[in-house]
Amino acid sequence: MKLYHSVTALILGVVLLAVDSAFAAKPSQVIDLWPSNAPGEKGDIGEEKDTTKPGDNLVAGKRVIRLGNVSKPTLAIYPAPKRKDTGTTVLVVPGGGYHILALDLEGTEVCEWLNSIGVTAVLLKYRVPVRAGLPRHAAPLQDAQRAMGILRLHSNGFGIDPKRIGAVGFSAGGHLVAALSSATERTYPVVDGADALSARPDFNIIIHPGYLVLKDQGDKVAPEVQVTTNYPPTFLAMTQDDPVRVENAVLYYMALKQAGVPSELHAYPTGGHGYGLRRTEHFVTTWPDRAGDWMRSRGLLTRPGKSK
Repeated sequence: MKLYHSVTALILGVVLLAVDSAFAAKPSQVIDLWPSNAPGEKGDIGEEKDTTKPGDNLVAGKRVIRLGNVSKPTLAIYPAPKRKDTGTTVLVVPGGGYHILALDLEGTEVCEWLNSIGVTAVLLKYRVPVRAGLPRHAAPLQDAQRAMGILRLHSNGFGIDPKRIGAVGFSAGGHLVAALSSATERTYPVVDGADALSARPDFNIIIHPGYLVLKDQGDKVAPEVQVTTNYPPTFLAMTQDDPVRVENAVLYYMALKQAGVPSELHAYPTGGHGYGLRRTEHFVTTWPDRAGDWMRSRGLLTRPGKSK
């Protein structure tokens, strides 16, 4: 009888794990950010497509979707499994140098991880590449601000808490999350009620960021990511051998510290850049465990009203 119950429990566990994995693998809905064309778009940048070539670098032995020519930004909602749901939501912002989006490595795979710890994930597909004559982050920042407003306006419909919406960004996406957190007003004309609500995340996770400090100006913090006392609590991770330069994370952390913003920095010796959540021999790829601990310490992995 004991063996029967053990086998039954094992089968049930496998089934639940499979259900959770399947649930996390596909979005429940995909939403256009803008009711018509995004601000300034003329539809002249070419077809949206995966630009990865056969000879492009693999990450942890797997290919990466490098999505290019995005002119119609969207939000894809990945709800947390009901039995795990913590009530926390995270906007997922892939990197790609503002040229492409690492859509799986720093997008869908991140959504699956967030779902696994009870967090609803929302994947932002923002406009790339850089639009001629504009700062590299200009169009993406409009998309990110619009995304946060939509999430807060329609929080009841999405089943999320409008006061527990954070953001995770990688590389250029980390810079975009920082710019989103620093902006004091909308950078586009108001469209509807979503644009009257705060676009600032409630917390940030920023992984191997670029563009946060200006090397040619003594590594001072870039003007579009200035830190103030009401900047969101932030988790940072990067490696010393990152070609993008670890100074981006270290000096930004110092700016956060000086402003009194609750923050946590993990600087690893090796691992380079662009690893996402794919585990390798480098300890930097354990950053999701550390980020989960940080979220737990802030009460973000416990539904409000429940004990930890």
